[in-house]
Amino acid sequence: MAEAVYYLGKGLIQHHKEIVEYFNRRGVSAIFLLRRNPLRRMVSVLANSYDRYAKLLNGTHKSHVHGEEEASMLSTYKPGINSTSLMNDLKEMEETVARALTYFNSTRHIVLYYEDIVKDENKLKEVLEFLKVPVRELTTRQVKIHKGPLSDLISNWDEVH
Repeated sequence: MAEAVYYLGKGLIQHHKEIVEYFNRRGVSAIFLLRRNPLRRMVSVLANSYDRYAKLLNGTHKSHVHGEEEASMLSTYKPGINSTSLMNDLKEMEETVARALTYFNSTRHIVLYYEDIVKDENKLKEVLEFLKVPVRELTTRQVKIHKGPLSDLISNWDEVH
């Protein structure tokens, strides 16, 4: 059994036929980890992109952190969102997810939502069962970076809202 992690980016969509064939030939189990709130995903992506260049944590880029202090520092960045293209951007994100799920419907896969995993401990048990690995308690040291209402996370919230 093999697993792979892919982001729903251009490569996955453009080369879906080859990837689906590979997944099916090699017995790859795919996990689609999505966000229920695409605007929160946008905040995370923009903040991650900003940190990639600003390197707020001692000159290093970190997508995930293991302490409240680091999370607090990274959360000080509040991205501005292009409100002119926002509706089109959100629609495009939704269409990309729908297209990927259609393309990969013949593969062994599961669809998970980040918010569900955070709220429901049983979701991780479902993942372990899906992966056909022994069920055990899982823990993480990762600390959530972007907490609270979106109005506190987006610099131009009034415009976006």
